[in-house]
Amino acid sequence: MNKRSFVQGFQRHRISYMMLAPYLTLFIIFTVIPVFYAMFLSFTSFNLFEAPRFIALDNYRSLFLHDDVFMKALTNTMVIAVITGPLSYAACFLLAWLITDFKPFPRAVLTTIFYVPSISGAVFMIWSIMFSSDNYGYINSVLVNMGILNDPIQWLEDGQYVLAVVIIVSLWLSLGTSFLSFIAGLQNVDHSLYEAGSVDGITNRWQELWYITLPSMRPQLMFGAVMQITAAFGAGDVSARLAGLPSVDYAAHTIVNHITDYGYTRFEMGYASAIAVILFIMQVVSNKLVQKMLRKVGT
Repeated sequence: MNKRSFVQGFQRHRISYMMLAPYLTLFIIFTVIPVFYAMFLSFTSFNLFEAPRFIALDNYRSLFLHDDVFMKALTNTMVIAVITGPLSYAACFLLAWLITDFKPFPRAVLTTIFYVPSISGAVFMIWSIMFSSDNYGYINSVLVNMGILNDPIQWLEDGQYVLAVVIIVSLWLSLGTSFLSFIAGLQNVDHSLYEAGSVDGITNRWQELWYITLPSMRPQLMFGAVMQITAAFGAGDVSARLAGLPSVDYAAHTIVNHITDYGYTRFEMGYASAIAVILFIMQVVSNKLVQKMLRKVGT
């Protein structure tokens, strides 16, 4: 594109650019610039009280060669992402697909019921009570009364259970923005396509889903994938609020928890930035792989 065609295109769409300008300005200031600044800080030693000091790749060497807690956090994050990412994505779409043919009122009620846990702060209190480590915890109480257990399990204080609890709660909280986008996408599929499909030999709902519904929803599927992957890799809040920071034996420690530890507790911002860059790369690579797979849907 030469300079003249660029100017002509800008003039033709100047109203659109003016409407986008406030968002783009905020996006650049609060997202793009911080990302590049974090990349710069990851090559420095910076404690907020002194000027950043360039140390090249020392932070990354320390992460992978000397930081055993980071390697455990990396493993925990991958386990959480591999389990909760695909399951929550599938659950979001399946539930949206199941309720999309309901009448407006029951559909709205079910949508609210499924969505509310993702935005309610009371969820952590409820799950803390359910997994309380004494006989008053709901799960322990039921298991003891049924004779399955003799003594209550220390769900959030025992390293062999805490990660499983975090995964369960993360799945419960996963019906968020992606679920709403799938609802919207399903409502906007052109119903004439189903009539045309029946003429062309489509005979059941599964064929409709694969050959018509999913290809028609590619933008929503892409958006949902990005949101679910970001949430899966960023599952630090659940661990911190249920199991504490750090969790017992770092059993549920995630990369986000490690960033919080070094960034907000130890004020080692250069090291924390290096951890954040690693997480950013993991998210970008995962998004690219998932988007490549989604492009094959319905083909």
